[in-house]
Amino acid sequence: MLLPHLLSRSVTFRCPALLALAFACSAVSAQEADTLRKIAETGTINLGHRESSVPFSYYDQRKQVVGYSHELMLRLLDTIKAELKLPALTIKLIPVTAQNRIPLVRNGTVDLECGSTTHNAERARQVSFSTTFFLAGTRLMTQRSSGIQDFPDLAGKTVVVTSGTTSERLLRTYTERNGLRITTLPARDHGDAFEALESGRAEAFMMDDALLYGERAKAVRPDDWVVVGTPMSTEAYACMMRRGDPAFKAVVDRGLTTLMRSGEALKIYTRWFQAPIPPKGLNLNWPPSPALLQLYQQPNDRPRG
Repeated sequence: MLLPHLLSRSVTFRCPALLALAFACSAVSAQEADTLRKIAETGTINLGHRESSVPFSYYDQRKQVVGYSHELMLRLLDTIKAELKLPALTIKLIPVTAQNRIPLVRNGTVDLECGSTTHNAERARQVSFSTTFFLAGTRLMTQRSSGIQDFPDLAGKTVVVTSGTTSERLLRTYTERNGLRITTLPARDHGDAFEALESGRAEAFMMDDALLYGERAKAVRPDDWVVVGTPMSTEAYACMMRRGDPAFKAVVDRGLTTLMRSGEALKIYTRWFQAPIPPKGLNLNWPPSPALLQLYQQPNDRPRG
């Protein structure tokens, strides 16, 4: 699943003398935003990935990056190599979190990040987004015996959210609008959030439903946990790039659109959502929604969430 022919990893590369002045052997500034030229001259692309966004982008039991979004991103490299007429690319994999992913794209440390990042209007003022590759709904995971069925049942409860996500903002807005006393517990990443739920420090975990099912698949006893609630929002996942770089966005969008319309994206989806996945070989058993199937046929880059 890791497409080994693409994964020639290197964490360093040499900068020719002329490039030293232009790039100072470091990240491209957000103002330059000429990613294709940078990739062509260095032969290297910096890919951002998540560490625990199951099943989108995460570490497996061998500490290898795997997942639906990550596999899509690796497949995009074929389009980028063809555009630049490069026989090969050196890949530098850079772990990102919900808190630092946007700054790392903006300052040029990461050229492309495909994980579980929602494309919304607020974020689009900071970074550029590709064609959407997934649609999710914001819901709750709780213990089967908790009695929590929907968001109104959170009154007086402690809810864990991953810091820096749209769920954190949505819960704050929902609490203020409805005058509910809800204690919000921020976590560094989705794995830490689920650990807080499993340990009893929180009574519900609010996040995108696909990510909740991914965390549930890692649980010691998955059947103890249920995903409930009317979706508070629809989240559109897309790849992030620097703003002001239409040429690079066009190449990424073309690659994603080809994968989606050709049926390849659906095959990749099936591997990660309807078959056993690392680290425990559990199956999420989650067929693609009608909205996602329509997106595959009619790709777009509209923000949501």
